[in-house]
This record gives sequence, C-alpha cells and structure tokens, in this order.
Amino acid sequence: MSPILPLASAAGAFELPPVLLVPFGLLLLLIAVMPLTPVRAHHWWERNYPYVSIGLALLVASYYLLRVPSGGVTLTHSLHEYVSFIALIGSLYVVSGGIHLRVKGEATPWENVLFLAVGAVLANVIGTTGASMVLIRPWIRMNKIRVSAYHVVFFIFVVSNLGGALTPIGDPPLFLGYLRGVPFFWLVAHLWDEWLVTLALVLAVFWVVDHWGFRRMPPDIQGELEGRKESFRIEGLPNLALLAVIVAGVFLPETCLIREIVMLAAAGASLWITPREIHEQNHFNFGPVKEVAFLFIGIFTTMMPALNYLEGHGSQLGFTRPAQYYYATGGLSAVLDNAPTYVNFLKLAETTFVTETGEEQAAGGGDYDRRAVAILLKTHPDIVAAISLGAVFFGALTYIGNGPNFMVRSIAQSSGVHCPSFFGYIFRYSLPVLLPILGLSGWLFL
Repeated sequence: MSPILPLASAAGAFELPPVLLVPFGLLLLLIAVMPLTPVRAHHWWERNYPYVSIGLALLVASYYLLRVPSGGVTLTHSLHEYVSFIALIGSLYVVSGGIHLRVKGEATPWENVLFLAVGAVLANVIGTTGASMVLIRPWIRMNKIRVSAYHVVFFIFVVSNLGGALTPIGDPPLFLGYLRGVPFFWLVAHLWDEWLVTLALVLAVFWVVDHWGFRRMPPDIQGELEGRKESFRIEGLPNLALLAVIVAGVFLPETCLIREIVMLAAAGASLWITPREIHEQNHFNFGPVKEVAFLFIGIFTTMMPALNYLEGHGSQLGFTRPAQYYYATGGLSAVLDNAPTYVNFLKLAETTFVTETGEEQAAGGGDYDRRAVAILLKTHPDIVAAISLGAVFFGALTYIGNGPNFMVRSIAQSSGVHCPSFFGYIFRYSLPVLLPILGLSGWLFL
C-alpha cells in the first residue's frame, strides 16, 4: 500500500494516512463476525455496538475536521446522505409495521409461488425489510402443516433480497445510488429483464422442492387443501396511504430536509393511528431501526477515507468489465453489508471510467459524484447495472449479506421453525441453488 492516500477536492490534493482505512474495515468485520461468535461475545456486542460505531466514527470525523482542507464539507455531505438513508429505512419500517396480514388455511405449491412473487413486487414498494417483516409470519402460518427450513430460505432469497432490485426503495444500496444521481426509474427500465429471469428461475426451483414436499403428505390432506379457498385479510389499511406518502417523498427536493421531514411525519402518523393490537400481532419494536441507525452512522463516516482512496487509486485496480463488478460487488455484499459495498464499487467505476481535472471539478461545484454517475449512466450503463445487481442479488448468499436475512431467521425460529445454521444455509442452499442461477443470469445479461 502506498504511504499516503490522495484526497482530491476542489481546493486541491491532500494526503490521508492509510491508517484511516482501519476504522471502516474494523467496523465491517465486527458487523459480519460478532453475530456468529459465542454467546458471551455476542451479548457484549449487542450491548456495546453503539459505542463502538460512534467511537470509530468520531475518530475519522475528528481527523477530517481538524486536518483535512474542506473536510467539514465532506463530512457534512456524508451526514446528509446518512439522514436521508435513515429517514427512508426507518419510516418504511415503522409504517409497514402497522400492516398485518391475516391468513388462514394451508397453501399449495402454486399458492406459495404466487405469494413469493407478490412479495418480490412488494419489496420494491416498501423495501425488502418492510416486506419481510409484513409477510414472514403470514408465510409461516400459510404453511403451518408442513413448514420447513427451505420455506424460510427461499423467502429470504426472494422477498428479503432478489425482489427489491427495481427501485431505490427496494434495497438500501440502491437508495444510496439514487442519492448519488441514479434516476428513480432507471433501475426498472434497465434491470427488469434480469430481475424477471432470475426471479423466475428461483421460483421454479422452489416450486419443484415444494411440490415434492407437498406430495409427501397423505392424499386425503392434499385433496382437502387443493379444494378449499384461501382466506386473506389486511389490517391497518390507512398505512397503505402513508406508504404512498413516503414513496412520493422520495421525489421531493433535498433542500431544507423537506424529503426527510415528510417521511418521518408519515412514520409518526402511523404510530399515532395504528391500533396497539396490530403492533402486538406484528411483534413491532424499534430494535432493528436502532441497530441500523447506530451502525450506519459509523459506516457512513468511516467509509469516507475508503472512498477517497478509490478516488485516487481506483483506476489502477484494472476493473473494466461488467462481470468483474458483478462478482466483486456480489462477493463482498455476501459477507459484508451490501450498502457500503455498493457505494465503494460505484466510486471505483467513477474513477475508472470518468476523468475530470481539478479545475473541472472546481468549476462544476461540489457535486462531482452526481456528474460522474450521470456520465457513467450514458457511457457505461452495464457497469452500473452490474454493481446494482451484484449488491442486491448476492446479499442473499449468507445470513449477514442483507439486514432482513437474520431478522427473518430469528422470527422463524421463535415460531418453532427449524432453520439451517450459518454454514448449513450456505452449503445446502446458497452455493448449490442460488449461486448457479446468479451465475447464469450474469452470463446471459452482463
């Protein structure tokens, strides 16, 4: 590694010490490893992760404020992105927690496929976290007679990950791309074909497995289930209107935090109008939002030196083909958080394919990332598509690839469903089932 990290800015170049990369790497390592550690270490992490995250963030922020020219501007920009990110994630979580889906009876394989397909579409509207929290308990109740580990795994594949690839609301990394200049409808216009094919292949495999499990049931029960009509009922309907408010809020201007205020107001209204019984039925609490808020203040802050390093050295890494970005982004998204992985590879693409001199950056103002992304979308849209799909799709390969994965597993286990272990999930399902499908999709479209 070079002894200095060049930090490019309108004011000129500044050298960052490489040790500033350590807080970012350490935080991501702790997020990935600590949930898998023995009970004592895991409990320590649950009690202290806010202090660890904020402490590492303060180390980097202090250096930028005290030693880096225009460091305050860089820090302010990162914090603004953080506020927008948390406002969206938090408001979607709160409002979706006010929606309860009642399901009676037992689902057939075709009904299960339809349910997962609807969940994949819904994930683009209320996010993978919101859709997972709304649908996982009805999903378990639908299959209460024969629910098995594969029901949980394929739910994570489809609803918690693959489904949310078409809108910035769908998955956190895509919203960060939206904040950096990727238009809202660019994703659905350019990714729908690979999304549809990948989803269809995963659902086809699920149908085969579920059909086999269904046919193992006694014939009289099979006939009874195939002949009855399923019953659905949605409670908390006013929250659907509040979801529409949040989606509309994404299109509001960024000035004076108008967008974030509207989203948080919708969340507050949901808490006020939702009956307590619905929250109790959904086992709603603020634990997941609290965890995301504390961890991501650390991620957004400690990530700044990594982005600056890529800005100075990214073109030297030799990433020039879509498949390289697809698998590299995906591989890291599977074992680290996919949101910072997405941002770092988007920055890598900017520095590889977009060239601006210091004078051009100064003339263009402080919005270099948006200009660079706009150029990328015109000249190398396949690169942006590869980064987006890699971050979203490969997050399903492990329990730690995306936030909802562990949440779904915890809810399923608390409901008495047997779930595979961390490595059982990988070696029994992800590697033999999902990875070949993702490889085929990448080969066909990238």
